[in-house]
Amino acid sequence: MIIVLEVLSFEKLCIVYYIMEANNKSITDTICREKLRAVHDTLDVLGGKWKIEIIASLSFGKRRFMELQREVEGIGAKMLSKELSELEINGLISRKVCDTRPVTVEYELSNYGTTLQRIIDEMMNWGLKHRERIKEQCHQKQ
Repeated sequence: MIIVLEVLSFEKLCIVYYIMEANNKSITDTICREKLRAVHDTLDVLGGKWKIEIIASLSFGKRRFMELQREVEGIGAKMLSKELSELEINGLISRKVCDTRPVTVEYELSNYGTTLQRIIDEMMNWGLKHRERIKEQCHQKQ
């Protein structure tokens, strides 16, 4: 949801920039399209209900499958497996099969996946502030 809000605010920025730079119309349009395409590409990789939560959980360290399933509330085993597979295909996480009985699998953010850390941190900070804002609004109504 935060990412969608960023897209909307960027579209507004593009409109304002377009008006201000009427003489450079084609340059401005190209920049806006490229930036919006980049946001779209990010949403293609991170979109969905669970991927951000999985990445956020892994940002605190290695997790086994069942640990992830417990931490990401509401996700089923089949969906978690699918999302982990997609994140691995996109190079955001690594999967390690441990030589144990029974076999255990550990997941962690890859080096590439850690490049998302600032985004995850900002989302966490925004979420904490938003929760406080909602609490304050509830207290003011009482």
